[in-house]
Amino acid sequence: MPTNLPDVVLWSIPAFVLLTVLEMALHHFHPDEDAAGYEAKDAATSITMGLGSLVFDLLWKLPIVAIYTAVYELTPLRVPVLWWTVLLMLLAQDFFYYGSHRGHHVIRILWACHVVHHSSRKFNLSTALRQPWTSLTSWPFYLPLIACGVHPAALAFCSSANLVYQFWVHTERIDKLPRPFEYVLNTPSHHRVHHASQGGYLDRNFGGILIVWDRWFGSYAAETERPVFGLTKNINTFNPLRVATHEYAAIARDVRAAGSWGERAGRIFRGPGWQPAARTAGAPAVTATASAATAAERTG
Repeated sequence: MPTNLPDVVLWSIPAFVLLTVLEMALHHFHPDEDAAGYEAKDAATSITMGLGSLVFDLLWKLPIVAIYTAVYELTPLRVPVLWWTVLLMLLAQDFFYYGSHRGHHVIRILWACHVVHHSSRKFNLSTALRQPWTSLTSWPFYLPLIACGVHPAALAFCSSANLVYQFWVHTERIDKLPRPFEYVLNTPSHHRVHHASQGGYLDRNFGGILIVWDRWFGSYAAETERPVFGLTKNINTFNPLRVATHEYAAIARDVRAAGSWGERAGRIFRGPGWQPAARTAGAPAVTATASAATAAERTG
């Protein structure tokens, strides 16, 4: 049992707070006119979403740990927890994170969870804290690691390390880094593209720690024009409950208004911007429901 692995997120909380306060002060005393900066209500919403995610994650962990433990006990494979195997596990976890992250952009029911993180029109360190309350949707992507003998606690450590790494890339105060870093690592420049709402930036740069997955699988975009952050149709609310649930409500409205089971399935499992084809000749075309615009809420 890898009981000696530290709780990376817990140990990082003081650094999160300190760096966020420092960035706020920097924006106040040395503002960048081109940067989105901070807004009190927006930052408060992001922090509230982050605190809420800690509570809800404790609930979701119960069934996830049960499933992972069952799979781990069934597989005959075992990966020992050594310094070099931890590095390999971090690499493998980052690969599967790329798959999970990309899936959460292209499957609407998964996007309903992940859209929370993209709902801010600001891009700063507090945005990193804007986490969903329904993170039960990610666990299937990591089952191959458990089946290969990675202990659930080791996977939790790797996932936490990945999350902590991504904190610092949520900033406009760091420009592009030297080319070798930009080629291999996820950086603030790459992640600004990911959070942008321009068409050329949509669904790009899914990597967590490494950007090489995007380069290899065709989802990479370099930062050229200044990003416009948020959704293509912003929700214009600071209510944490609405931020957490608005896309689920939109899916429910679309499913109720759907004219067939095929359309209902499409509203749930196709992309966020999916619309059904027009009905057969002589029948009225499918109209956009109140949430059709919400279905098009896409970010990069």
